[in-house]
Formats: sequence, structure tokens, C-alpha cells
Amino acid sequence: MPNCPQIVLCFYALNRIGAIASMIHPLSSVGEIAFYIKDSGSKAVVSLDAFYGKFEEVRKQVSFETLVLTSVKDALSPVMKVGFALTEGRKVPKIPKDANVVYWNAFQAGAKKQDESCFVERRGGDAAVILFSGGTTGTTKGILLSNLNFNALALQTCAMGHCVVPGKRMLAAMPMFHGFGLGVCIHTMLVTGVTAILVPRVSVESYAKLLKKEKPNYIAGVPTLYEGITRNPYMDGVDLSQLLGVFSGGDTLSIELKKKFDTFLAEHGATVQVREGYGTTECVTASCLTPYDMYREGSIGLPFPDTYYKIVIPGTMVEAPFGEDGEICLCGPSVMMEYVNQPEETANVLKKHADGHIWLHTGDLGNMDADGFLFFKQRIKRLIITSGYNVYPSQVENAIDAHEKVLMSCVIGVPDSYRMQKIKAFVVLKPNTLPTPTLKADILQHCSKLVAKYAMPYDIEFRSELPKTLVGKVAYTVLEKEELAKQAI
Repeated sequence: MPNCPQIVLCFYALNRIGAIASMIHPLSSVGEIAFYIKDSGSKAVVSLDAFYGKFEEVRKQVSFETLVLTSVKDALSPVMKVGFALTEGRKVPKIPKDANVVYWNAFQAGAKKQDESCFVERRGGDAAVILFSGGTTGTTKGILLSNLNFNALALQTCAMGHCVVPGKRMLAAMPMFHGFGLGVCIHTMLVTGVTAILVPRVSVESYAKLLKKEKPNYIAGVPTLYEGITRNPYMDGVDLSQLLGVFSGGDTLSIELKKKFDTFLAEHGATVQVREGYGTTECVTASCLTPYDMYREGSIGLPFPDTYYKIVIPGTMVEAPFGEDGEICLCGPSVMMEYVNQPEETANVLKKHADGHIWLHTGDLGNMDADGFLFFKQRIKRLIITSGYNVYPSQVENAIDAHEKVLMSCVIGVPDSYRMQKIKAFVVLKPNTLPTPTLKADILQHCSKLVAKYAMPYDIEFRSELPKTLVGKVAYTVLEKEELAKQAI
């Protein structure tokens, strides 16, 4: 489901009776949903009435016991219910009278008949949630997380955030099927007495209106959200002076975008700057954050309390020297229990080192300086090797993004018979900028001043937009597949 009161109620109620909540994207395909249900062993589904037809198709592929359907109007006031029925409600397909479903109101009525005998004692090591990986680097996997994982994250985030105050308000626009949305925007906030303002659907106009109307004290999002805010015409005149914390995660926040968004915040009255975090769904979400009083350019910050980081030589457990690139590994109370039904994959990422601790091998490339500040390069799998040289796409993207007429870019490696891989850039230009051969040459010339010759793109392809994953990251794998398909023709 999208972010709405029903999903919050289900998340905590399921935990209270000892069940595991498996959170999935509401717009997942029929095949994906069938996989999620089968992989997690789910017995029941709670979703919106608008998706009834999809679940009838799902039932042809996998069986489950109960389908609970709720509606947007179930969480609205009487006046708003009427308004919804006359507008968006008209678009919801009619559900057959003999449909094998349980409706939300009847579901709640049945719950009220229960007594506390259905509650179970919950412990830190008990499984609580399954979140599915974004699938941008391979096969989708169910990530099993415990009560301790979530509660540790909440306390760590508050301690590291150094700005979370009971009674304040968080604009919870990140989805609850994502660790960032569920762990930070919802659980951390509710644990500490902060109001979570649920945002079921985000658009350029609606986000600006919410910032203006609700005046949240905290916002969190992926870089693409902040890129959109900076060029949002509806943001004109919106006062952001009440902000106490602005957090970015889920994808790399380029140096250029950070500078751009910090300037934007200052121009709208904010006294804080955006703080970048780093983490993976395998540790719920963030486990590292830029300190509130210190910023080191290009760094993703320092580890959370009780969480330890080390950089190892890829493919080994040998720690690399300070400043040397290697695989980012972490150890702490938010590290997952396992990948569901995948013991081999679990063993590949959760490894016991010589110190006796279990370390999560993230598959990400980065380094650590002598002061403990971490620097993320990118996924090890995304490293481009051309003519024997290592090229980090994010470095080339940062160079391209610094051009005054570029909105965003994505760089990929394209198979090449001579160099093994050659570099291609996909560029989205700022509004009202025409893509011309002259501009392409100008961007390449600009880029040549910032990156080595071997890292230069052989071509730039202009796009009106870049493909995104379900959680808003740039889906570079889609672009890679498109290029491979062109070569196969």
C-alpha cells in the first residue's frame, strides 16, 4: 500500500501478534507480487480496493488465505469522503459482490472482538519485517529484519541526527516498502514522539503545498526528490525556516547537487543544510551520516553509534589502509538476520572476520580517511574498466552535472572490442535548453577539464528523462540493457 494510516496500523499490529510484515511496492507487477507472496510465505494480503483486479490475477499464480481490501476513503473525514467519491473514487473499478475478500471495516470489527490472548511476547532477536531489495544489481531478495534491527536504527538515528525533538513533525514522503521510509520517516519518528505526516503520492505541486501548509521540521528523500524541489515553480515564496533536519539517502548525492540544494535552502530561509547518509536495506537503511556540525566534501559521514565500518580489499577480509579504495563492510545491531530462503547468498555477505564479529559485506566500493570519515564510490559491480583503467561513473557524472545547462546525468560502460568497455553518458538538460551538437561538444569540452582522458565519454545521448527504479534511483541497468540490445541488432 502507499503511505496511509492503514499500513502503519498493520505494521505495528502484526508485530504485536508475532506475525511478520512483508512490505512491497503497491505498483508491483502481478508476477512480482506472486514472487513476493511465495518467497515470504505470506498467508494474507492487505491492499487497496483499486488493486483488486491485480490480486485476482495473482491468485492464478500463487495461493494465499485472505485478501483484506481497504480504500483511501477509510482514512478520510466524512466531508473528505464525499469529495473523494466524486473525484478519484470514480476511477476505482467496481468489485464483484461475491468477491473473496474481507473489507477493512469488517476486518477491524473482527479485531475488536479479540482479547489480549492474541498478543505474544516479542524479543529483540525475533523476525519482524521482510523488505525486498531494489533489484538494481541482480535478483530481488527478501531481507529479513528483526525487532532489534529497527529499534537500534531508531535510537542510532536520533543520536546521530542530533536534532530530533518530541512534538516536532516529519514529512514522511519516502514509501514504507523502503527501509528509508519505514525505518527513518516512520519508526524512528514515532519512537521519539515526532508526528509523521503521511504522503501517499508525491508530485511536484503536492510536495510544495505540503511544505507550505504543514511546515514540517524534518524532510528526508532521495537526491532526485531534491533535484526536483530546486526547479519546482511551486516552491517560490515557501518559507523553510522551521526545518531542523534535511536528510538525503538511497542514492549518491553529488557534490554539485548538495551545493545547489544548500543554496536553495538558504534562499528559502532554512538555517540547516542537507546531510547525506549511507546504508543498505541489509541494515534497514542508514548506518552512517554526515555529522550535524561538520562536513567533509564528498564524504557520506561517520558511522552511527555502536556501528563499526572497515574497508577491505575486495574479495578478502583483509583491511585496506586509510585512503585506499576497497569494499565497505559494517558491523552493528541493525545488520539483517538473513536473505529469505537463500543461505548461500546470506553466507556471501554476512562473514565472520578474525575479530569474531559478523560483518556485512555491502558490495559497495569506498574508502575511509584517517579521521574515520567514509567516502562512497559506488557499487563494485558498477565499476567501469576501460583499457585497464578503473573509472567510477559517479566521478564522471559529477563532472557533467557541474555544467551550467545540465540537470542530471548517468554514465554507463558499453562493451567495446578494443577497450573492453567504453563510456557513454546520458544527459537530461535543464528546462528550456535545446539539445544541439554544439551543446554536446561544449559539455564534452567541459568534462575534459575535470576527468582523465581515459574516463571521457565517447558519446552523449540527450534524454528528456532518465529511467528510475521503484524507489526513485536512476536505473542505470536499464540503460545498460538498452545499449546491449542495440549492439545485438
